[in-house]
Amino acid sequence: MAPMNDKYTYRVTWSEEDAEYEGLCTEFPSLSWLAKTPESALKGIRRLVAEVIADLLRNGESVPEPLAMKQFSGRFMVRVPPEVHRSLTLQAAEAGVSLNRMASAKLSR
Repeated sequence: MAPMNDKYTYRVTWSEEDAEYEGLCTEFPSLSWLAKTPESALKGIRRLVAEVIADLLRNGESVPEPLAMKQFSGRFMVRVPPEVHRSLTLQAAEAGVSLNRMASAKLSR
């Protein structure tokens, strides 16, 4: 069985401010790891996440669910100004599709 920290969403990016690579974990936004190489930044953030998970479990605290394991319904509500709602409704009607289909197509671009 893979360690729990293997299921999280990691990213490595260049930090101009620190002049090093920065390892990040989406599910733990307050954590980061700086290193000279991208590979070291990834190893560092993964190791740090594993340590934080172990500490949370030791203290009986909840551990964030990895995004990769979440089930998504495909539904979410977006609030837009009335004029945007009207414009999208008109575009959908002119295209002969539902407002949901129009909004989904625009979000997918």
